[in-house]
Parts: sequence; structure tokens; C-alpha cells
Amino acid sequence: QVQLVESGGGLVQAGGSLRLSCAGSGFTPDFHNIGWFRQAPGKQREGISCTSVRDNSTWYADSVKGRFSISREYAKNTVDLQMNRVKSEDTGVYYCAVDRESTSRCSPEVDAYDWWGQGTQVTVSS
Repeated sequence: QVQLVESGGGLVQAGGSLRLSCAGSGFTPDFHNIGWFRQAPGKQREGISCTSVRDNSTWYADSVKGRFSISREYAKNTVDLQMNRVKSEDTGVYYCAVDRESTSRCSPEVDAYDWWGQGTQVTVSS
């Protein structure tokens, strides 16, 4: 049974940093594309970053480029999202997701992912 658990969310001041982790069981993260998504209040879930297993490439949404960094932490068996210089618009529930087939580069689209965590809340105070 596949399970994903996000952790590291919380309340942070604008300009601060936060590190989210995505831990999984029932599958091997090294063999799959992994994506991070967020859903702000009243908005649709959007892709913000992903990492591809085939060439270890990464993708970032323009809104987080240069501030967020995704990484595979092999020692911890997690995929982390380092969030720096956070802004109030970064507030939302953050989800990690796994592309079961991972036959191409990672996608920012929700429909490309098969397994999802429950999410972790990030609130940025101004």
C-alpha cells in the first residue's frame, strides 16, 4: 500500500524559510517523478516544483523560481522542498505526489500524478 506523508509545514513570517519533506512507503521514490503542489484558499491546486527520475532534472513555477528548491534526500528517503524568502502568496496546503509510471520528464499537471499525500499547511504572516 502506497502512502505519502508531508511534514514541515507551519507558520512563518514573510521573508523567512521553511523546509517541507515528503516521505513515502510502499514504493521507492528513486524510481519515480515526484511533484510538489499547493492549494491556496479558494484556488485550484497548482504545481510548483517537480523532479524527474530519468535525468534528475527539476522544474519550478515562475512564482517560486529562485526561492524554492526541490531535492531528493537519499539518506532520509524523502523529497524535500526548501522554501526561502517566503511571501504571503505562498500560503496554502502543500502536497507531494508521485507519478507511478514516470516514463517522461516530470509534469506540473495534477493529472500526471497517481499517489498523493494528505498535505501540510503553510501559513505566511506579513
